Amino acid sequence: MLVRWKLWLPAAILLMVLVGIAVACGGDDEEASPTPTGPTGSPSPLSGKLEIFSWWTTGGEAAGLQKLYQLYPQQCPGDVQIVNSTVAGGGGDVARQVLSSRMQGGDPPGSFQIHMGHELLDSWVASGDMESLKFLFDQQNWANVFPQGVLDIVSKDGQPYSVPVNIHRANVLWYNKKTFTDAGLQPPKTFADFFTVADALKAKGITPLALGDKEAFASVQLLEVTLLGTLGPDAYKGLWTGKTAWGSSQVTDALNTFKRMLSYTNSDHASLTWDQANDMVIKGQAGMTIMGDWVDADNKAKGFTNSGWVPSPSTSGTYDALSDTFGLPKDAPNRDAVICWLKVVGSKAGQEAFNPLKGSICARTDCNKSLFDPYLQSAMDDWSKDSIVPSLAHGAAASPAWAADISDAVTAFVASQDVGALQGRLSTACKDSGVCS
Repeated sequence: MLVRWKLWLPAAILLMVLVGIAVACGGDDEEASPTPTGPTGSPSPLSGKLEIFSWWTTGGEAAGLQKLYQLYPQQCPGDVQIVNSTVAGGGGDVARQVLSSRMQGGDPPGSFQIHMGHELLDSWVASGDMESLKFLFDQQNWANVFPQGVLDIVSKDGQPYSVPVNIHRANVLWYNKKTFTDAGLQPPKTFADFFTVADALKAKGITPLALGDKEAFASVQLLEVTLLGTLGPDAYKGLWTGKTAWGSSQVTDALNTFKRMLSYTNSDHASLTWDQANDMVIKGQAGMTIMGDWVDADNKAKGFTNSGWVPSPSTSGTYDALSDTFGLPKDAPNRDAVICWLKVVGSKAGQEAFNPLKGSICARTDCNKSLFDPYLQSAMDDWSKDSIVPSLAHGAAASPAWAADISDAVTAFVASQDVGALQGRLSTACKDSGVCS
């Protein structure tokens, strides 16, 4: 699944096949040194092994990754053997544990999948384990095709450290069109609409909101979009910078709304995964679910064509974003081959090959919309104009330790329903993170 910005360039950027790049050491103003050449003056071909580490093991994610692998030799001439190192399970949690062990042991892969934002910056950039990619962003002119919000979330002190390959959206309400038509209902736009619809569905014996939080991120994500809908994008972003107080009355309102929403969910939510909750919507057992746009890929895989979607309540005009990215570890084996991999990942051709299969949209703003399905086309339209905010549940908004504290607090709340206790724990978590005084 395994989260913006507004800068459009109508013309596509030609992918430059520049191999064998060496980067000058020293400071933030890194520049690429000349490309090594062979006896005839042409670029030296790449060779050796290139290990790519990810948790993409099934379905559209694995198919999309294979498309990038197939594109690599076209853009990176030579004889490079790609080693596909994948670790399944836990939405990337297991992979992150394996990666941490390898990085700490001095055995980095060539490049690895990482969520943009604090998961990247606090886990690996702050520890000095990653190379700045400013030379590559300048060389490929990526500042003109990645929105500024994306550039901000992959950067520290003005230096970008990873290349975003896609964009997912967390704040989507999915509903069964037939269920709504039969009940004479319209998809909710606001929290007031949501509760009106939920009461109508409940009266008909239909679970209003399907939730599967066997993996805790699902309830954390429901909280984050409720905070976003209540506070608005600016105050929501302020939660992660200390400008918005976790003890404020606005946050109290959001937590009370969250509690009320939980009262409309299925009683077995703790034993279901997010996709099993989506099955309830597909079967007409539930009317709605609030989940990221990987639901679109799940619906397609299950042959469900009667799905509708709108932004989650009161979040229209805001895009709650997460992104998978790849970077360049320090001391990465076969560095030149890794740099060319990053070029492929960031290229228009690479993102157009990967994202329609992954069920996400391009991080670039110049991809061909006709390659994407109706939901993804609507997401591309919103991506071009909405206010962009970082996802909490998917590593962009808060440090890993802070996000873990929030997850623990939300899990306890789902059982206790004590708003005061939850707000107190959220305030303490912010203080413990060092963001709040």
